Amino acid sequence: MPEFTATDHLMMTRALRLAERGAYTTRPNPMVGCVIVKGDEVVGEGWHQRAGEGHAEVLALQEAGKRAKGATVYVTLEPCAHTGSTGPCADALIAAGVSRVVAAMRDPFPQVDGAGFERLREAGIEVAEGLMEDQARALNRGYLSRLGRGRPWVRIKLAASMDGRTALANGESKWISGPASRNDVQHWRARAGAILTGAGTVLADDPSLTVRLDEDIAFVPPLRVVLDPGLATIARGKVREGDAPTLYIHAPDTKLARGISAQLAVVPVKAGRFDLAAVLKLLADRGINEVMVEAGATLAAAFLEAGLADEVLLYVAPVLLGSNARPLFDGLNVDHMDQVMRMETVETRLLGEDIRVLLRPRPSGARPG
Repeated sequence: MPEFTATDHLMMTRALRLAERGAYTTRPNPMVGCVIVKGDEVVGEGWHQRAGEGHAEVLALQEAGKRAKGATVYVTLEPCAHTGSTGPCADALIAAGVSRVVAAMRDPFPQVDGAGFERLREAGIEVAEGLMEDQARALNRGYLSRLGRGRPWVRIKLAASMDGRTALANGESKWISGPASRNDVQHWRARAGAILTGAGTVLADDPSLTVRLDEDIAFVPPLRVVLDPGLATIARGKVREGDAPTLYIHAPDTKLARGISAQLAVVPVKAGRFDLAAVLKLLADRGINEVMVEAGATLAAAFLEAGLADEVLLYVAPVLLGSNARPLFDGLNVDHMDQVMRMETVETRLLGEDIRVLLRPRPSGARPG
């Protein structure tokens, strides 16, 4: 591992913050930030904003101009070495005459994966990689999940009372959480490539599953995905309204009604349930990096039970709904303590009167501590 200076850490931190600005717009591409330093001066910086547009390194080089010659470049992901919608960033850095490139991590994309570093080194440019790699990987966990595991990063969003209930027995749940929590959810939606729900939720709650931000912030509308084996919801609901696209996933034996215009996909059904791994593979093949699951207790539990949930985003409101109300999860079969599904608390935050808790399932057999 190369030795990095305090300046290296400072500049990579700046590059990571720049990369975060693309959280709502870069997909399916990764978020990337770049800072170019000459002596003690930042002479150029940029971040990848949209797929098909300039990469972070190219934008930073444009700002730096001739000052890039002999400079050090800090970039959160390995510069690309292939021609896609834009030219290779490695070639642009070589042409600019930079002397050193510090990268947080290698890009696992098959057409890059070390080729960018190799090209830079062959041109006589010093390359140091691995600075703040954990932070860079966390930033692009969805992109890395899609490439490495063949499925998106799955985040289950839930709102509950203090006694762990999500709705009254009759299904009424509006509004458990407060306005600060509901606004926060919109930001998580904006960074998701897809928002997924089940037919039961569409029939019961008629959600729109769109992003509604108070601020004037650019975002790419996430794909709305409805798991509906018999296509019972295809002709109704707010989920078909607005500019955001909607995909209906149905069972193989479903008969399609005439005159229905909608995006459709078929996924196998096992024992009356969708093959959720196949659902996620289908979404990964469509370039989806992160999926936000906003569904009922049964579907939420199914993702957890299948080992396909990476995070649980839980909003806890200071209310009590009572023992007759509906639970957070329905269908998790736990009979003994050694079957308990343990969660790791990643973050807690106060939002108005609510508490937001970000949780991740612990690996099987792991214990607290």
